[in-house]
Amino acid sequence: MSVPIANLPFGQRPRERLLAVGPAALSDSELLALLLGQGRRGESALELAAELLAEYGGIPGLAAARPEELFRRAGVGVAKAAAIIAAFQLGSRARAEPEAAPRLESAADVVRIARPLFDGARVERILVLVCDTQNRLRQKVFVAEGAVDQVAVPIREILNTVLRHDGRAFALVHNHPSGTATPSLDDRRTTTLLIEAARTVGLRFLDHVVLAGEQWSRATPTTLGRE
Repeated sequence: MSVPIANLPFGQRPRERLLAVGPAALSDSELLALLLGQGRRGESALELAAELLAEYGGIPGLAAARPEELFRRAGVGVAKAAAIIAAFQLGSRARAEPEAAPRLESAADVVRIARPLFDGARVERILVLVCDTQNRLRQKVFVAEGAVDQVAVPIREILNTVLRHDGRAFALVHNHPSGTATPSLDDRRTTTLLIEAARTVGLRFLDHVVLAGEQWSRATPTTLGRE
């Protein structure tokens, strides 16, 4: 029979244990239970947490789960799924070493900055690297996500993203999770349209890089940072 967390002895409850002995002393299930808040009918948050970890093979597998996979599971839902995804993203950002505004001077610089952000991605995603007038990185923003082998490129949203972050130049990165890094004909056509659109609003297009695991290639017909 399931025992609700509220009915556990005070010193065995995850929240109280975290406050008393610190987060490092808690198990993966206890930490996840704190994010979940509550379980489902007949099952405590601790039991639901243990089930999720077993289903995904532990923390690494759960960290790679897509939001819709989680919120469709009984007892999770949209709010809990969002909390789990957000927690893993915060952890990833906390582990990232601070960088003093790197400059994008080549396609290799674009790849170095973007590749870690695509680790574990199972669908195509589009990343915009927003830069200042000196090609120094200001922001990294995902603007779209699609299917395993296709994602629509929202040209207007890309340009608006750069402008919202006071950018003056930008590079585009997307991944091919189910194939090679070779740019498709559509990738190259989109790049040409984006170059023209950027010029129209006074922005400088730097590069468009396609990632596929450790491979990468350019979908850009011009040299980085040059018209």
